[in-house]
Amino acid sequence: MKKILLSFAIAALAAGGAVAQQPTKQPTAPQAQAKAGPVIAFEETEHNFGDITQGDVVEHTFKFKNTGTQPLVIERVDVTCGCTSPAWTKEPVMPGKTGFVTAKYNSAGRLGQQSKAITVHSNTGEPVHVYIKTNIKEKQASAKN
Repeated sequence: MKKILLSFAIAALAAGGAVAQQPTKQPTAPQAQAKAGPVIAFEETEHNFGDITQGDVVEHTFKFKNTGTQPLVIERVDVTCGCTSPAWTKEPVMPGKTGFVTAKYNSAGRLGQQSKAITVHSNTGEPVHVYIKTNIKEKQASAKN
């Protein structure tokens, strides 16, 4: 009887070891799907205007796509200073459709390297940041005749 019980115990340990060696299961199709709800996906998150002259006003439009499953609504767009003014898509952006955030930058009174953050608040939950950069050169005095 002891031999039978010992045999069962050894068999149970061996089976338990074999199960522990099996690889973990890959997620099934429903688990691998993207998060439900709106998802904002920008084509680019940074734009560099390069060198501009002090006093120039430049503008760039950041395009995005709603890659989620529900309408995307931009609630507000924050900028870091009064030198940047934003505009954005006001109506809900349906899944698969595109929208925009435009940043207009006035370089008056500024010189050198500049980097400005634009913070997009939407119903996705987390704010998203896009950036504009430039190097502002001093305006040359015009020659008098």
